[in-house]
Amino acid sequence: MTAAQTAPSPPSLSLPQRPLRVAVLGATGAVGQELLELLDERSFPVAELVPLASPRSAGQSLSWRDQELTVAPVSPAAFAGVDLVLASAGGSVSKQWAPIAAAAGALVIDNSSAYRMDPAVPLVVPEVNPEAAFCHRGIIANPNCTTILLTLALAPLHARRPIKRVVVSTYQSASGAGARAMEELRSLSRTVLDGGEPISEVLPHSLAFNLFLHNSPLQPNGYCEEELKMLHETRKIMNTPELRLSATCVRVPVLRAHSEAVNIEFREPFPVEEARALLAAAPGVELREDFDTNRFPMPTDVTGRDPVAVGRIRQDLSEPHALELWLCGDQIRKGAALNAIQIAELLIPAERVMAGGGA
Repeated sequence: MTAAQTAPSPPSLSLPQRPLRVAVLGATGAVGQELLELLDERSFPVAELVPLASPRSAGQSLSWRDQELTVAPVSPAAFAGVDLVLASAGGSVSKQWAPIAAAAGALVIDNSSAYRMDPAVPLVVPEVNPEAAFCHRGIIANPNCTTILLTLALAPLHARRPIKRVVVSTYQSASGAGARAMEELRSLSRTVLDGGEPISEVLPHSLAFNLFLHNSPLQPNGYCEEELKMLHETRKIMNTPELRLSATCVRVPVLRAHSEAVNIEFREPFPVEEARALLAAAPGVELREDFDTNRFPMPTDVTGRDPVAVGRIRQDLSEPHALELWLCGDQIRKGAALNAIQIAELLIPAERVMAGGGA
């Protein structure tokens, strides 16, 4: 039995109907910084913000809503009186501290892989399976970035005609490896342009004018951990345990937006125009395609923005039951921080949302 399964149930599945004491665990990282920006941008009802990090990063100062706050080291005492913890500090940190925060009465929305496949922990994309958020026992898992982007495109199509098989290739930005990887891409690109030899210290290979297969641990079946996350998480979110999915994940020299080439096989033919109309109307999706000018989604279209851009929807010439499409989404935003805050917003009492706070 996992720690998440033994954590006591909170008194309510919804967040309290008052401004909240919110802790951001991993506040100094790339996703942590985005969480802080989005809490302010979305007028989330925060009574007090508690920025937390490892002892190594504690003591730093940060600005939020015209306040100067000091990042505190994570500890059991740090969760006293906290209503909501937005955690983005890695799997080992979450395994250690999420149960402690939940036991203290906080709702933890965890951005790591620690609890995603725990059957007692909901794995939620608000536009796809919002009802799952209300089954929590104190911890809710935020899916992998590539999975979030993929399910936004798959779910509205699957609701119309069941999906049989998905083949996806990802083009993942440096942001997926954190703020240090983004800075390394910048600095090593300058090194290459100046005629130097790029030596990577953060990633296993230099991304400057280069790409390589995803560096997560390889598994005995030849797939890497990142690719298997897409399979298992998509099945859980969409409640499709028999879905066949194969992924190839690649790191590319882009700062912060991921892209995916997706082949979707259905159990029957799916007219392209019908699919296009469904995706154009889907929540969280933005249709971007101009076949006359060969203009389709690019990472620069979505960087710093909420929607996942989808385009180049077309019939697969090799399979009459399959469609092809391309999508791009901001990995730090919808692929991580935004999705976590949207999960929290689901649990804000409806009366407060209608009054204009937190949504």
